[in-house]
Amino acid sequence: MTVALTRVYRAGDLFEENFDVTKVSDHLALDGTTLWIDLCKPSKEQLAQLAEELGLHELAVEDALSTHQRPKLDRYDSHLFLSCHTVRVNVDEGRLETTEVDAFIGGRWLVTVRKDEGFSIDQVVARWDRSPKLAGQGVGFLLYGLLDVVIDGYFEAVQTLDEFYEGVSEEVLSEKPIEPARQRQWFVMRQVLIRLHRLVVPMREAVSSLMRREQSTVTPEMYPYFQDVYDHILRVTESSEALRDLAVTIAEMNLSMRDYRQNLVMKKVTSWAGIAAVPTLITGFYGMNVPFPGDGKTWGFTMAMALCVAAPLVLFHLFRRRGWL
Repeated sequence: MTVALTRVYRAGDLFEENFDVTKVSDHLALDGTTLWIDLCKPSKEQLAQLAEELGLHELAVEDALSTHQRPKLDRYDSHLFLSCHTVRVNVDEGRLETTEVDAFIGGRWLVTVRKDEGFSIDQVVARWDRSPKLAGQGVGFLLYGLLDVVIDGYFEAVQTLDEFYEGVSEEVLSEKPIEPARQRQWFVMRQVLIRLHRLVVPMREAVSSLMRREQSTVTPEMYPYFQDVYDHILRVTESSEALRDLAVTIAEMNLSMRDYRQNLVMKKVTSWAGIAAVPTLITGFYGMNVPFPGDGKTWGFTMAMALCVAAPLVLFHLFRRRGWL
């Protein structure tokens, strides 16, 4: 059975943590308290117990138990349901490692549900502990800490992809041909970028919906902090879109550079073939078993040798001047 991480704030101060979930009702019976409960891979029975205690909607509970939810914010009569994803780019394996984190957001409580242990909730707790003066803002403070950590992860992912494509750009512009395995990695990382973009864009809409003035989750004191989070997610969205354009440009540039290199090779091969063809033509002509001008004469042999040397030299300098060699 999953062990729940818990905290209770009272009058803006951390009052107790790691208490048993069965004490939730006792804490909520006291005014001025704010609860946080975290569950990692919870069972249906655990969520059912919390649903009964806190009045969670059955559809929200069903979403928290299922996998592959897209980022969204659903509104119910007694609470909100937020679904988001933490991300980490693994360049070596060409994967976008994600962990779905769902949150039930009530007036005085926040319940986070992690689908696996790929994301450490300790980062969120550390973020809360860095701003103890904001704890008096209740659930808005807890939600801000969670979103801040999640979106910081998006920044790190975008930075990793930006560094990767910076290296790719240098490789494309180099004179060394790109190995097929490396080009495959580019394609895989482009898929990673597309997946990241699909997670970031809906998250922007979810944060924007949370910031609506008619919602009581975000207090006026917390609004600037959520505005900062929204600005960050906008920057991440713009960066991911710019990286998508860059990936397309790099792919087109790679094709152009490949055609350019092939043209250079063809020019060189054609030039050397033309140069070699002239002596072949001359020696073939003078090698016929029929009489020809200069046959058996010293001047005929001298003229043939002169043509075999002079004509290739003229062609070499002509091709060199045109940049073919």
